[in-house]
Amino acid sequence: MSRLVYFGSPELAVPPLNTLLDAGHEIALVVSKPDARRGRGGVTTPSPVKAAAQEAGIPTTEDPEDALHVGAEFGVVVAYGRLLSPRLVAGLPMVNLHFSLLPRWRGAAPVERAILEGDEETGVCLMAIEEGLDTGGVYRTSSLPIGQQTLEELQTALVELGCVQLREALTNGLASLGPAVPQVGEATYAKKIKPSEYELDLSRPAAELLRTIRLGRAWVLDGTKRLRILQATLKSGDLAPGEVQGITVGTGAQLLELGDVQPEGRGRMDAASWSRGRRSTLRLGAPFEQDSL
Repeated sequence: MSRLVYFGSPELAVPPLNTLLDAGHEIALVVSKPDARRGRGGVTTPSPVKAAAQEAGIPTTEDPEDALHVGAEFGVVVAYGRLLSPRLVAGLPMVNLHFSLLPRWRGAAPVERAILEGDEETGVCLMAIEEGLDTGGVYRTSSLPIGQQTLEELQTALVELGCVQLREALTNGLASLGPAVPQVGEATYAKKIKPSEYELDLSRPAAELLRTIRLGRAWVLDGTKRLRILQATLKSGDLAPGEVQGITVGTGAQLLELGDVQPEGRGRMDAASWSRGRRSTLRLGAPFEQDSL
């Protein structure tokens, strides 16, 4: 087994850390993003990976350069969220578990972009790290169909695939990987999702809007307040964009039948309860240069 450094930050990077531990690897150090203020009250809390490492008794740091001074054979990077310096990349061999089929969706939000673009499949690549953004050669690739999975469901499935890759590929450390295969094909880049991208433009077709809804943070204006749409399905029919009939909403093509929603300042509820309590006759969406229905 190997002595290594683990780089990771969010919740989805915790299972791969545990997989490496369970496989018998020695984690000399965990590098994670700085503690952040989360939730109400501005309480400072560690990242999920840092918290998991502390619970397991593994030393942690926020300084990536510390990885050069713990006698590690290599590093494993999973959704770390920060760029690594050329000095670090040159001084410590590293592999990255990346959640896309490279070279498609290099960058920060590969799973989200795959859903938004309507990709039919995605996957996991175990790749070498070099100075370019996700440009290194690939050691192993696993793919799966996306279907209508939500972001949460798809991330869970990809993490499971990634854990299998790590467990099988690193049995004898880097020596068991073999040569990395250069990436082939047109590269696309997965920019971080902007908050504005979660707003639903109801003039767009319902099939496109469902992709945004599957990310879990979609919203539309209901009067002057936000209505989060947490679940919806596609339905045939013809209503004006934003027009509401019961739990059905018109779009640019076909309809959205709402499942769970969350009005601003309130908790999650089923769409039927929201519809019964709704007093407005305005269409959903902005701008509100429209007649009452």
